[in-house]
Amino acid sequence: MIHGFDTGFLVAAEVAAHPDHAAARARIDALRMNGDRFALAPQVLAEFIHVVSDPKRFSRPLTMDAALDRSKAWWNSPDVEQVTPDDDAMICFFDWMAQHQLGRKRILDTLLAANYFRAGVVSILTTNARDFTIFGVFTCILPTFP
Repeated sequence: MIHGFDTGFLVAAEVAAHPDHAAARARIDALRMNGDRFALAPQVLAEFIHVVSDPKRFSRPLTMDAALDRSKAWWNSPDVEQVTPDDDAMICFFDWMAQHQLGRKRILDTLLAANYFRAGVVSILTTNARDFTIFGVFTCILPTFP
């Protein structure tokens, strides 16, 4: 199975000070051991770099070079499928925004969801399942084990 990364999950996995760090790493390791793969969209990495290098969010943020290095490592990982938006993803995005009457605070998550869905990814690693359950097509995997 392929699991798409949401930014929050990737941040938790990469920032040791994050409260969900150990659980996110354990979840990724368990999925890898199961032979699963991952999907990653460019917008997740852009947001990841923005978040992990922000001194307002973390007392010891990553430097820009370190954030870029971690992003490149994930993007080029052999078990990661690179997923970029196409025309079908944009059509899905516009449809979901209208269908669910979503506002401006839901734009980026809806674009990510449409991007993954049109690429055949229906499992999302996230720290906030509410962002994706509204669409009715995703299984959301949180960093914590039941």
